Amino acid sequence: MKKQSIWIGCVVAGLFVWAAEGGAQQVQQPGQDPRVGLKAGATDAGVAARNMELVATLPKPPGFGDATGTGGLAFANSDIAFKGGNMFIGGFAGFNFYDIEDPRKIRLRTSVPCPGGQGDLSVFGNLLFMSVEQGNGRVDCGTQGVTGAPNAPSPERFRGVRIFDISDINKPVQVAAVQTCRGSHTHSLVPNPKDPSMIYVYGSGTGGVRSDKELEGCSSGDPNADPNTALFSIDVIAVPIKNPAAAKIVSRPRIFADTQTGAIAGLWPGGAHGEGTQRTSTTNQCHDITVYPELGLAAGACSGNGILLDISDPVNPKRLSEVSDINFAYWHSATFNNDGTKVIFTDEWGGGTSPRCRETDLPSWGANAIFEIRDKKMIFRSYYKLPAAQTDFENCVAHNGSLIPVPGRDIKAQAWYQGGVSVFDFTDATRPVEIAFFDRGPVFADKLVTAGYWSTYWYNGFIYGSEIARGVDVFELKPSEFLSANEIAAAKLVQMNEFNAQSQPKMSWPQVPVVARAYMDQLTRSKSLKPEQATALNDALTAVERANAADRAAAVAALDALLPALEKQGGSANPIDAARYRAMVATLRGFAAK
Repeated sequence: MKKQSIWIGCVVAGLFVWAAEGGAQQVQQPGQDPRVGLKAGATDAGVAARNMELVATLPKPPGFGDATGTGGLAFANSDIAFKGGNMFIGGFAGFNFYDIEDPRKIRLRTSVPCPGGQGDLSVFGNLLFMSVEQGNGRVDCGTQGVTGAPNAPSPERFRGVRIFDISDINKPVQVAAVQTCRGSHTHSLVPNPKDPSMIYVYGSGTGGVRSDKELEGCSSGDPNADPNTALFSIDVIAVPIKNPAAAKIVSRPRIFADTQTGAIAGLWPGGAHGEGTQRTSTTNQCHDITVYPELGLAAGACSGNGILLDISDPVNPKRLSEVSDINFAYWHSATFNNDGTKVIFTDEWGGGTSPRCRETDLPSWGANAIFEIRDKKMIFRSYYKLPAAQTDFENCVAHNGSLIPVPGRDIKAQAWYQGGVSVFDFTDATRPVEIAFFDRGPVFADKLVTAGYWSTYWYNGFIYGSEIARGVDVFELKPSEFLSANEIAAAKLVQMNEFNAQSQPKMSWPQVPVVARAYMDQLTRSKSLKPEQATALNDALTAVERANAADRAAAVAALDALLPALEKQGGSANPIDAARYRAMVATLRGFAAK
């Protein structure tokens, strides 16, 4: 793909911030990337991979569609949640549970037909939450659809958030079904630090508002005429953990309100930003809200804006700041880095069902926008888009991903539908770079169907992919010039019992040798730490590891003698490497003190 020296801009708190796109992301030239020109096929497509390996794959179970994707979204896989040795994959037709105790030998445990789309899942303890938005969803999870005329009010219809008891993971039981006016396209779980007996659900509805004859209080009225409109808000659902059947909506915060006038439709009104710019959706909904409970923050990808929220009071989230972008069509999802100093927003240009990664598509449209967060404000730094051109028969645009917990770096594994998986480093927010990928050829060589990865998430050492049409894939990263064996081993030390990508946990690393060596590898790669310094430091660390009780004090003293010079060296390094020096020295001292 040729570099395009076009100018792009981002609106930050009402101001335009301009950047030269050509200097932000290194884009490969056509013919250099093995992903270009892969053979098509539902089950025998060509494959290209670099620095990651496919270690397991399973087709979708019977009743959930086939690999050709000809059933459309009605049988699509959607989002993923994890608990212990189990993976839960939602979908438009229901959900499936998988045993991942051995990620190389995953197996299906349970299938539950339960239509309603899009079926995104989250898990908390023994509770499983499911988003339902479409009109064919039934209160009883039935597959027969809703009786009566299309769109006619019906007591059978369900649109909102289902809650299942999964105490017996092989026999999930629905224990609550919270109806909402717009249904739930996605949702996010928010714990209350002041009340551990409750869990809150932020429900994001993107569908049409249902009739008030079906659900009392629902209105699609103009916000200027109807202050009770179901538009321009999210749903906050309170769930008593020991009595989930009592779950209910407790607030509908107006997080898009004008801070000066109080008008509830206070953000982007919809439309283009000027000649040659993208048409951006109206900000009357959130598609996805990613919460970071330990920091009391959330990032809302809200159709026409990206917003930063204070969620210290989960029932009443408050908007801290917002950004807009002249190249974004639809603000879709968000991911914080681990220390909360950056946030990535994705643009789902084309809705996920269109080919938007072709050579003719702008690299700033359908991409990620990377922001730094300073004083609760978001500052645009760069775009990142899949660098390999896709065909007219591959739906492709930025979609769901999660952090890979490498200490000292910000790395994300991200799904691009039929564009595959792209793993990229955004530690330097101004220069994101791809470090690994996996891709298959299109399902068909001459027909567009919706397929590819909905989500790709790291969980306890492996990357799991929910493939819309083909099923489930499991990947493992391989050492390369971009990522060392020590860095991968350090990432695998981060073990979680539960993981929902829209509820980001704070990750930390033990003070052990492999973590220190991961920092050493990074400092050597950046040429901040000289090879002879790295060798001396590694030798001293190895001596401490191998020392017996009688020799340990001398080995620790020899290691400790090297650290002041490293601290001084870190003091004059660039900010990224300076942080690595500090973390490395702290890790070495912590290990030596044990």
